[in-house]
Amino acid sequence: MSTAAKTERLMKLLIMLLVQRHFVPKERIRAILYGDASTDAFEKMFERDKEELRSLGVPVEVGSLDAYFDEPGYRIRPDAFALPEIDLAPDEAAIVGLATRVWEHQRLASATTEAVRKLTAAGVDVDLTALDIAQPRLAADDPAFDVFLEALTERSALEFDYWRSGTAEPARRHLQPWGVTRYAGRWYVLGFDTDRGAERVFRLSRVQGEARRTGRPGAYQIPDGLDISATTRRLAPAPVTQRAVLLVRGGAAAPLRRMADSVEVDVAGPDPATTWDRLVLTRGNVGLEDEVLGYGASVYVESPPALRDAVVARLEGALA
Repeated sequence: MSTAAKTERLMKLLIMLLVQRHFVPKERIRAILYGDASTDAFEKMFERDKEELRSLGVPVEVGSLDAYFDEPGYRIRPDAFALPEIDLAPDEAAIVGLATRVWEHQRLASATTEAVRKLTAAGVDVDLTALDIAQPRLAADDPAFDVFLEALTERSALEFDYWRSGTAEPARRHLQPWGVTRYAGRWYVLGFDTDRGAERVFRLSRVQGEARRTGRPGAYQIPDGLDISATTRRLAPAPVTQRAVLLVRGGAAAPLRRMADSVEVDVAGPDPATTWDRLVLTRGNVGLEDEVLGYGASVYVESPPALRDAVVARLEGALA
């Protein structure tokens, strides 16, 4: 079996056991994830997969399904799976930090969606809130995102054309990427600029054309003790903030609620189908419309008018 197929199977097993509300019997796991395997092959693969997840720090639990029968079941408790504070090497921290930001990037989102779809179709009672431990609502849709992600994971230098505000044309830049992070609603790459001999930060949306790898993988090391987020905030332009007032259906949009400056409950909303709450947020003026759109009909923009117009324009464009 290919490494990709094995990785996908491990991911589906993790998701299956994570979103379950109760212990899952072995036969159900076999029917959903190992349907084509013989009994002996299933036993061997399942034992290997369990141990591999455990070796990665995933707490796979074994418990009894029924007090009167000895059939074992399996699950992963979300509270036990949530990561404690850990100490990582700089390059490991860069990869893990990036991975937590791109759970909904198309390569990961498709595998996650497929796993949940199969479980739901099989009649499995799933609790999708268990995925909130790794579910920031961020889109990774900059054209240059993939090549910078791949260069970072293999530590390859990059060459690209970059347009800066106030310049007439793009300039060629050479970078050893240290990390990719989200700041003020935009994606940035932080790294060592070999032309200038100093750390620099670049906004991915301003990369012109296709970025190209130069040199061999593993050609450089990420500095010890590097704080990617803090360094990006220090080097990137200061964000422009705005005050936004949103109407949110009762119980919806938990991430927006956590970021709100204030929440006024049980207010008049656009429709009487549910209760509504009013959230006031102070945010950067880039990226909020994407978050609002991600919640569909559960969020309505009261102000500012520019944000509401941007959301409406995106929806009209999608309908067209």
